[in-house]
Amino acid sequence: MPQAISPAVLTISSRNYSSWSLRGWLLARLAGIEFTENVISPDDPSARAELLLLSSSILVPSLKHDDVLVWDTLAIAEYLNELKPKAGLLPADRVARAHCRAISGEMHSGFTALRSALPMNLRGHFPGFKVWTRAQADIDRICSIWNDCLSKYGGPFLFGAKPTVADAMYAPVTTRFRTYDVKLDRASYAYCDTILALPEMQEWIHAAKTEPLEFDELEAEF
Repeated sequence: MPQAISPAVLTISSRNYSSWSLRGWLLARLAGIEFTENVISPDDPSARAELLLLSSSILVPSLKHDDVLVWDTLAIAEYLNELKPKAGLLPADRVARAHCRAISGEMHSGFTALRSALPMNLRGHFPGFKVWTRAQADIDRICSIWNDCLSKYGGPFLFGAKPTVADAMYAPVTTRFRTYDVKLDRASYAYCDTILALPEMQEWIHAAKTEPLEFDELEAEF
């Protein structure tokens, strides 16, 4: 009989504002592991620094499982893929798997203009929001990535019929595009619909909208 996998503890912060917490949580849910949540108050100085992009490193989310503690989101993804290989967090095909890792890494380390200009805010909605040139360049690149993957692998997710690490990495972007009323091509808009309709995303968004905390620094001003 296969050995049972012991429960894990996932540390997260704000559901409304923390894109990294969403990524880690979604990865854990897609992997199908049993876990409990340890929610750090965003009033905690280190958590607040991360949310405001003032931290030199991102330590939340983190996953504690048995004697393993892993905190980088891509490292969490790789660990979960080793723990639950049948969940398909990475594509089975070698070429597609390399592609998935590449675009996930690009999201992990890039798109800084988008992050700062359009902070994640699931409770907000700002129709007619002015997107400046640098952020628009990030948006164009993301849509190019999505269109390429959807064309190559047939959708509805970036690498085919099931969500992978890449979809978890780009999921917060889909919320940003809706929050700030970003104009998208048809395929990119449909992809956002697909991600936002996931039961796991609906669960996260519902919880975010009932979260009492509000950061003035992360609310758009006009």
